[in-house]
Amino acid sequence: MTDFNRRTPTRRAFLGGAAAGVATLQITMPTMARAAGYPERPVNIVVMYAAGGGTDTVMRKVADGMAKAKGWTIQVQNRPGAVGGVATRFVANAPSDGYTILGAGNYNRFVRVLGHAEFTPWEDWLPFKAAAASASWAVRADSPFKTLDDVIEAAQANPGTVTLSTSGTGGNWHEMAMIIADAAGIDLKYVPYQGGKPATLAGLQGETDIAGGGLHEQIDLIRSGDLRCLLQTSGKDVTLDDGTVLPTLGTVIPSAANLPVTATMNLMVPRDVPADALQEIADAFLQATSSDEYREFLASKYLLADIKIGEEADREGALMESMTTQIFNKYSDQLGTEVRTAEELGLPDPADFDSWWPPQGYVPPPIKSNT
Repeated sequence: MTDFNRRTPTRRAFLGGAAAGVATLQITMPTMARAAGYPERPVNIVVMYAAGGGTDTVMRKVADGMAKAKGWTIQVQNRPGAVGGVATRFVANAPSDGYTILGAGNYNRFVRVLGHAEFTPWEDWLPFKAAAASASWAVRADSPFKTLDDVIEAAQANPGTVTLSTSGTGGNWHEMAMIIADAAGIDLKYVPYQGGKPATLAGLQGETDIAGGGLHEQIDLIRSGDLRCLLQTSGKDVTLDDGTVLPTLGTVIPSAANLPVTATMNLMVPRDVPADALQEIADAFLQATSSDEYREFLASKYLLADIKIGEEADREGALMESMTTQIFNKYSDQLGTEVRTAEELGLPDPADFDSWWPPQGYVPPPIKSNT
């Protein structure tokens, strides 16, 4: 494992989140008998983004499924801020006993790249991938932008003037937007908000020209006609019941068809939690995410069922961190902060990842994937 003190953030760690708001939900299934041992009291899931966004919605559904499967009491609260740093600090400073779990987006890969923390997300934490989400760009119904080509034309004529909302500077939808804009050959002005839902509402209210976020966060407004989808990144065109087609990125920019432009939702547990508690969490997670109810929920929200645990999740987390490091260094001037290099982080170029994994010293997680 990486040599670091997980409970002692750097001086720069987790800036800007001391006053983050907290919203709490308690899920209890008292009629079911609890297994002996862990957990002997409620489990706390701390979500790094605001209530109502994609990560929050998925984490609450997973918590509900885990509670039903195991008869546990699970409390869910939101601590947004610093691209996940506020919630990460809270969980990192809690006892490593399995009772405080991070509800994260995107393997929490941004905080190390941006210099907010010293830990390695896929070595010092144990990720459980619960879902994947497609990015979406949408505009108000009265917007002059009818297609992505209109955006490209305006942005090329006046670079840096077309505005797009994001879930936070250096966050996932900001990263996705930079990747898409790079493929389109345009410069945009990014306006940060605390989560994908606030970013979507900003576009709806005319605060930005384009609402950046997840398709799952925008789909209801797209269906109602309040927003018009210019692109989404599920990998295929989506046709709604009324015949409206939501074009995938590869349709509007063919050269971008294979770009890494989806988000993930993850539970993340400190790796030094006792092995028996880790296994209980893994069992509960797999029971929750394998249920028909959960799969139907994801489909209804236009989320992708892509469940990963163990070394498979570690590997994907490391690959995504490598990709983020590359794109953030390419556009570091747009982030307004210092960005660490792949060399500083001990990461390979994404093109060399397959030959690099697993890195020297990597230890697979002590959990089994069967329930």
